[in-house]
Amino acid sequence: MSPLRRTIARRLVEAQATAALLTTFNEIDMGAVMALRKEHGEAFQKKHGVKLGFTAFFAKAICEAIAAVPALNAQVRAGAGGDEIVYHHYCDLGIAVGGGKGLVVPVLRDAERLTFAEIERAVADFGARAQDGRIALEELAGGTFTLSNGGVYGSLLSTPIVNPPQSGVLGLHAIQERPVARDGQVVIRPMMYVALTYDHRIVDGREAVTFLKRIKECVEAPARMLLDV
Repeated sequence: MSPLRRTIARRLVEAQATAALLTTFNEIDMGAVMALRKEHGEAFQKKHGVKLGFTAFFAKAICEAIAAVPALNAQVRAGAGGDEIVYHHYCDLGIAVGGGKGLVVPVLRDAERLTFAEIERAVADFGARAQDGRIALEELAGGTFTLSNGGVYGSLLSTPIVNPPQSGVLGLHAIQERPVARDGQVVIRPMMYVALTYDHRIVDGREAVTFLKRIKECVEAPARMLLDV
């Protein structure tokens, strides 16, 4: 194993051995976001020099959901008097990207303060530098939550593993046109399955479902994130 692969393997086994992992699922109608990108994508790229992707919408939605359910942004630490729960009042969001030597998770610091353009520029930079191994070690440390998009490789559904000592990871998947019921009618909509794996030691099922439902609400009605409702 390469040093990177050894580190990845060790951390994955650590997560499985020390955390009480459970995954909950939902599906999101991506129609509103796709329409927004189609309408404003060209102007966005012209102004900011980067494409408007899906990552910024989900990163913003995660920050909104964390504000409502802070346990997903917490972690368990071993203290002098036993295990302690540490709650973070900021969102350092890990973004899983495929590199030339394997998957790496650079951290988007203070994601809750960033604009859509700043998020997309940072993610594009991470992706470019990951290909030739130019991600610095300090950029991989200290994340409080992780976003992983297996959909770019064609994954329809998966159960992502948390990045210890974090308590949650959101997995995105491929967008597929599927028949769904709307107002008593069957219509074809661009749907995406999403999966939230969480550490059940500090996150209850109700909190996990509430968190994922908030993600769904924000992405299906992206104006909510701009209006803070």
